[in-house]
Formats: sequence, C-alpha cells, structure tokens
Amino acid sequence: MALQCGIVGLPNVGKSTLFNCLSNAKAQAANFPFCTIEPNVGVITVPDERLVELARIDNPKKVIPTTIEIVDIAGLVKGASKGEGLGNKFLANIRNTDAIIHVLRCFDNGNITHVDGTVDPVRDKEIIDTELMLKDLETIDNRLSKIQKQAQTGGDKTAKRQYEILVQYKEALESGKAARTVALDKEEKKFLSDFNLLTDKPVLYVCNVDEASAATGNAYVDAVREAIKDENAELLIVAAATEADIAELESYEEREVFLSDLGLSESGVSRLIKAAYRLLDLQTYFTTGPDESRAWTFTKGMKAPQTAGIIHTDFERGFIRAEVIKYADYVSLGSEKACREAGKIAIEGKDYVVEDGDIMHFLFNV
Repeated sequence: MALQCGIVGLPNVGKSTLFNCLSNAKAQAANFPFCTIEPNVGVITVPDERLVELARIDNPKKVIPTTIEIVDIAGLVKGASKGEGLGNKFLANIRNTDAIIHVLRCFDNGNITHVDGTVDPVRDKEIIDTELMLKDLETIDNRLSKIQKQAQTGGDKTAKRQYEILVQYKEALESGKAARTVALDKEEKKFLSDFNLLTDKPVLYVCNVDEASAATGNAYVDAVREAIKDENAELLIVAAATEADIAELESYEEREVFLSDLGLSESGVSRLIKAAYRLLDLQTYFTTGPDESRAWTFTKGMKAPQTAGIIHTDFERGFIRAEVIKYADYVSLGSEKACREAGKIAIEGKDYVVEDGDIMHFLFNV
C-alpha cells in the first residue's frame, strides 16, 4: 500500500538527519536553509517483533517485513503560503502525503544556525501551522464561492452539506485551529475528501532533542506538549544526532548497549516508524509457513476480501473464505498443525473484519 508520511519542519531542525537514519536514501544534511529541495522518498521497513517470532517458529526460506514510505520535504519559511522560499512547491509536496511528521528543534547548539536566530519550538510550530492554515483557507474560500449558490437554492443536498462543513472548517481555521480539530464523523469527512486540506492530515510532532534529553525530554518538549494538548496529535522524543551515531554501530549488541546507557529500551527511529504506521491508521496481518513468513499492511477496519486483495486481486475477486489463527495461539501452540488440532483455526467469511496480528490463509476460486 503506497501510503506516505511527509517529514516537515523549518530549515535546520534535523529533518534530513532523521530521514537519513530512517532510510538508506541519503538526503544532504547541511548547515544552511534549503539543503533539501526535491523531496527524497525512502521506503522504510516497519520493525515488528511478531514477524521475528513467527520466523523463529517456522524457520522459513524468506522473511519479508512490511514497509511504509517517508518523504523528506524541503524546509518551510514564513510566507510560504504566499510563495516565499520554496513555498508553493513545499505545500504541494505536503498535499501529496497522507500524514505529517512535524520535526521541531528542541535542543541548543551554537554551531547549528536557526533560521529565526533563537530556539523556540512552539514558535516554529506556529509558523508552519499558520502557513498551512492560510493555504487551507485559500482552498476553502475558493470552494465556498463555487458551491454557495448551489447550496442556497436547496436542490443539491450534497452541495448544501459540503457548504455547511466548509463553514465549520473556515471558522476553526480563522480562530487558529487546524481542520482536524473539527469533529466530523466518517460519513461527513467523505463529503470533503477530495479537498485534501493540509491541516486535516494526521500529525506526529517529533521533538528533536540532545542526547542528554533522549529519555525524558526537556523544557522545550514540555512547552510543545502543552501547546498541542488540545490537538488530535501524538508527540515523540527523538535525538536525531544520537540516532545517526547508533546507525553507524555495526552489531545489534553494540546498539543495545548504547541504548541502555541512554536509558532507552528501543531506538527513536524504531519508535518513530511504528508511530508513523499508526498515524496512517495501518495494521498488519501475517502469512507464514516453511517457504515464507511475511507481514502485510492493511488499513484498520478492512474486511477479509479486501485484505486478500492486497496479496493479489484474484484473491479478492474469487474470495471464498479465510482461515484465521490468532497470533497468541500460534506462538503458544508452536505451529499451524497444532493450532488446527486444538481447534484454534477460525473459518471466516466476507464480513470478517481483520484484526491486527491475525495469521491468514485465504481460499479463493476464479
């Protein structure tokens, strides 16, 4: 599933350093604004201990993890919504992503220039928020002028509902709130899905800290946490420079010792990838056996035929039923054969909503 998270932030906050840690693609990380001009795309493996455990049990010939795409987008400056800096290009690149990873500088370092001269992550957040909101307001005003007449005549119910929701969005944005803070149900959101508002995308705030603050954060992080308390957003603490050092270590054991010394049980990169996966509302099901143990990405809430179609369209078109084993049962009993003998394989039809961690076997006929 080609879903993307875009990494955004002001110039010199550590976006490209973080991207380099996430991906084998090497974005230029330099101490000047706009060193990232074209968005770099990295295909990132999603770490999943469950796949490791399934591979240990089945000892397959191949192990294939699932992936997501991360896009490193050029740094934004004040006035981007009016075309300043790389403004329009930056905003277009964000529009093409499904979720936003917003990197904020939460460390002091006199050797790394800040585009505004001082370190203030809440101010930096507000600069980007303002530019995104201004662009969304422009989009909404253009649409309102087009559908207002249709909505007011009363004949077009869809236009009327669109108009009402757009007014709600406009009121929120004009009061300095993101579009995602407007409480709408899934059906209402469908009315405006093609608008692709920038501030309606799910967001993860990544506080880029120094090594000493990697485990517990600092005053800058506390200020960000307070600033986003009313948003529907997550916060993650990562020391990008330290993650770059960890990435250089050759062995798993060396990396574990390094993390332990920092008071961490898991690297920031691993936590970030998992958080980005959740941000996109993604889950994982597995197929496993002697030939291959594999993780498959699906969108939360998908039914069995749709998830079968991720493997091959024929699986969905000719879906008959699915055999489902719960991960916990597979691990505790130790094999598909043992699960079958214990009656732990459920036979599910077209209405079964696949759950995260399910081990699936699809039966189909075309």
